[in-house]
Amino acid sequence: MKLEPLLLEISEYCRQVGLAESTFGRAAINDGKLVSRLRNGGRITTETLDRIRGYMAANPAGEGRRLIVQRRTPSPRHQDAALGPTAEQQSSTRNQALASLAAQELSPSPAEQQITRVTNEPSVDARQNFRFYDNRQKYLLFVNTCSEKWEIANRVSLELANLHPRPPALRVFDAGVGDGSVLARVMRSMHDRFPTMPFFIAGKEISLEDVRLTLQKVADRFFEHPGTVLVLTNMAYADAPRLSVRSLKAASSLVWHEVALRGNTSHSFEEQITALEPFLTANWKATVNPQTGGSLYERPVVLVLYREDHRFLLDPIIPRLGATAANYDLVIASQPYRARASTEFKARRVIAPLVRALGPGGRLIGIHSYGHDPAMEIVHKVWPNDEPFITNRHDLLKAVKTELGAAGRDLNFNANSDARSLFRYDMHTLPSEVEGSIGTSTLFAAWNAAIYVAQVEDERLAPVVARGDYLDATRQVLQEHGGLWFYDESFVISRRRD
Repeated sequence: MKLEPLLLEISEYCRQVGLAESTFGRAAINDGKLVSRLRNGGRITTETLDRIRGYMAANPAGEGRRLIVQRRTPSPRHQDAALGPTAEQQSSTRNQALASLAAQELSPSPAEQQITRVTNEPSVDARQNFRFYDNRQKYLLFVNTCSEKWEIANRVSLELANLHPRPPALRVFDAGVGDGSVLARVMRSMHDRFPTMPFFIAGKEISLEDVRLTLQKVADRFFEHPGTVLVLTNMAYADAPRLSVRSLKAASSLVWHEVALRGNTSHSFEEQITALEPFLTANWKATVNPQTGGSLYERPVVLVLYREDHRFLLDPIIPRLGATAANYDLVIASQPYRARASTEFKARRVIAPLVRALGPGGRLIGIHSYGHDPAMEIVHKVWPNDEPFITNRHDLLKAVKTELGAAGRDLNFNANSDARSLFRYDMHTLPSEVEGSIGTSTLFAAWNAAIYVAQVEDERLAPVVARGDYLDATRQVLQEHGGLWFYDESFVISRRRD
């Protein structure tokens, strides 16, 4: 079909409703760049066209409905495969990511708006709804320019020495897979310590883009450690460890997809994993929760991967629909919540459900940003009173104890000393990049990392970027410290062995 009539139709609809085109794209198909891609020659499938027309039909203009406009940052979204390059392809190199970020910063636009029908629920503060992984460009630039993923994987790998797995497998749950960097490195460490032991590894991730990135990193894991069952799901924290949803409505739409990988080379495994793209595009879809601003799955999905030639060996640990136990030996909770969320929320909605999934002798390692580093100096030069890291590990563990009550009697809560709990990671720079005149690309990378870790909302960035002095503040800190680094803090909750 010709796209001009569709673009005119969308533009007129947005004008009548008072809706930004980027918001329309996210509301209609979970892709804020839909309209811009179409204008640049992108194509869409008939399924996507039906979803666009269906949204406009279900939300007609001119009804006089009262709307609430809530500022928010972009959320992980479904991207139609036919629309053009994905976010990870666009950010494949540091220079491309920097160029994209520079264009954003130098030509700031108002924060995208989320339109929802008025309900009896109160409006939600955008600051409370900022999620650590919502902004894809900032996320990918941060991941590719900082060593956090390496350091977190090293810290998690230290916990392997404390595990006492029981047959039939070593069981690990990653409570936020992200781009898969941490999980892939931990899997290598697991093979090094337990080379002949079967692995059951489950990971939660709601972002389609992150699932794609994760799957790109695991093909060689099935080659080196053939006794591996890898499970990815988009379920909530309370449901994901057991791969089952409590809601009858959600259970009726559950998509359970099992893939037995054929062959015995990383190349053949990668080809079969790449062939899952249509399945992921069709099913791994997210929407925005109108009450909290967070991301929700359209339907729960479970993807199970293992080697076909090891099916006999792995049969006892291959999960079955409705019959999957938790009992994990290790739970990884790396940056699983918003820094600015309340301590009660973090304990009740995230950590406590994960702790309940531990088996005898199991260990949960939690990691979150700590602050008190040069990156926070940049933030404080711009926003002197900003304190994004409102919860330390001691307060969080206390809240988890309260939440678990009697169920926490067989648990050990280990805050550890600062020397053991805190660890540092750095932004990658060459010595010449921070000596003398610092290049604009380095300044942009440092500024992006600082505001990303501090989870500064886009609505607060626009006036700062308009003034332009944020780069001066970044330059001062880099020159003073000779680089940029950050601190994370960790804690461990372990269940006593039988």
